[in-house]
Amino acid sequence: MNPVIELEVESAPVASRLNWPRRLQVVTDMMREMSLQTDPQAMVRTYSERVHRLVPSDRLVTVSRRGLSYPQYRITRSSLWTEAINPWKEPHRLPLLSGGLLAEMIYSNEPRIIDHLELAEDDPGLEYLAGQRSLIAMPLFDQGESLNMVVLTREREAAFDREQFPEMVWMSGLFGRATHNLVLNGEIKQAYNELDRELKVVAEIQRSLLPVELPKVPRLQLASYYQASARAGGDYYDFFPLPDGRWGILLADVSGHGTPAAVVMAILHSIVHNYGGSDLHPEQLIQFVNERLYRHFTARYPSFATAFYGIFCPKTLTLEYSLAGHHPPRLKRCSDGRLLLLDQAEGFPLGVEPDGEFTRGQMTLTPGDQVIFYTDGITEAMNPAGEMFGVERLDVALENCHLTADGLIRKVVEDVQLFTQGRTLQDDCTLLVSIVTDA
Repeated sequence: MNPVIELEVESAPVASRLNWPRRLQVVTDMMREMSLQTDPQAMVRTYSERVHRLVPSDRLVTVSRRGLSYPQYRITRSSLWTEAINPWKEPHRLPLLSGGLLAEMIYSNEPRIIDHLELAEDDPGLEYLAGQRSLIAMPLFDQGESLNMVVLTREREAAFDREQFPEMVWMSGLFGRATHNLVLNGEIKQAYNELDRELKVVAEIQRSLLPVELPKVPRLQLASYYQASARAGGDYYDFFPLPDGRWGILLADVSGHGTPAAVVMAILHSIVHNYGGSDLHPEQLIQFVNERLYRHFTARYPSFATAFYGIFCPKTLTLEYSLAGHHPPRLKRCSDGRLLLLDQAEGFPLGVEPDGEFTRGQMTLTPGDQVIFYTDGITEAMNPAGEMFGVERLDVALENCHLTADGLIRKVVEDVQLFTQGRTLQDDCTLLVSIVTDA
């Protein structure tokens, strides 16, 4: 037995309507107020109040079949409820029903207008539709399916204007999309905030792997600068006390930036700090890190890192070093103004080839020498015109031999910031400056 009786009434009474200027004002005010809403629940309330002025009704009920299968559905709103329920935050409070007229309408994916409404006594939706004699049902589509539906009813028959019905379906559909987008926007914002909190933790962990303060290295005045292009970065520098008063100096730059680079940076940190041959040569540490990075990570997850590792001896002022695809540090001889490069021991980046061979270079330093270690975030910083800062501008920034190590850092950073004109960093930036002292 079909519980629904629909009558095609040619001269159906037209519901009382405002004249068109007043209707236009109601719609304009409604759209303006809705555009100010950030809470879906408040927007629904605003929309319902305004629509009631355009299309008077005795009851409202909204249903949803999102996440359900025929013939199940949930009641998400009802004008009979004395307490408002937020369907997005309190889904457990929504009545779950099965079958009947409401199920038939929402699963039909079509709008409905019923001029003479009669329900079977066992219809699950009777509680919400009892005593009502006419009805309009407006589907709210998502991915082509009527996952939600707005139902308005009146206590008298043929109370809804059929000529007005298409615009009501249209307006309700647009409202449904707007509300859904607002819900999605809130979910995206929440997800972003949660992700941002996680990234802050990753950044804190990554920064904790860098030296808390620079060591006191005899015969060297040290200063450092570090700036990640994102929350966390892949640049890594470290210092290691070695036998006979020597010091190891490491600078590495993981490919890419952000969290993936920070993960590889943490792996590098772990490998380096598990190296047992503290009295060996620089190229041996580089080989050790390269082989283990490849075996445990980059063989399966393509990535690489460039690196410089040097061993400074304060007694002899010698610097032994090895390079793995990294920019050679720049050596400024303030005694005669010469600019030299520590480029005698270049090799492939770490993690590219497990059996790569690395060599060793050596430089004897003199008091007043400036040694500048940097990652390519410094030299490849771009201005709005797309030009890179480059090594020439870096050298100009380092011209003043009377500056301290901290002063040289400030000069380079100021020059980079002036050059980029506030443009967002595209890569992590690290700068280490060491000045050889007399004692």
